[in-house]
Amino acid sequence: MRRRIIEDNEDQDPMSMLSNLFDVAMVFAVALMVALVFKFNMTEIFSQEDYTIVKNPGKENMEIITKEGQTINKYKPSEDQNSQGKKGKRVGVAYQLENGEIIYVPE
Repeated sequence: MRRRIIEDNEDQDPMSMLSNLFDVAMVFAVALMVALVFKFNMTEIFSQEDYTIVKNPGKENMEIITKEGQTINKYKPSEDQNSQGKKGKRVGVAYQLENGEIIYVPE
């Protein structure tokens, strides 16, 4: 008698298996996103503190990303700085030693 009740419930809802697969896929997607955030050390994005990230430092495709409060700014240095109203030039190089000390060497 019990077996028949369980079988009848499955016959009434053929889409239950599909909804379960959707739930599993959503859990997997969220777990994958969390794993990628921790893998690439991007946890600063979710903190309340201000921060600056430099991607590809010293290369032509270098980007500077800053977070100030709730505002995230992306700055891409280019040869034509006049379009943004900012001008600048390279004035030196900074090196970080093994003990964490930073040394600035002017050019």
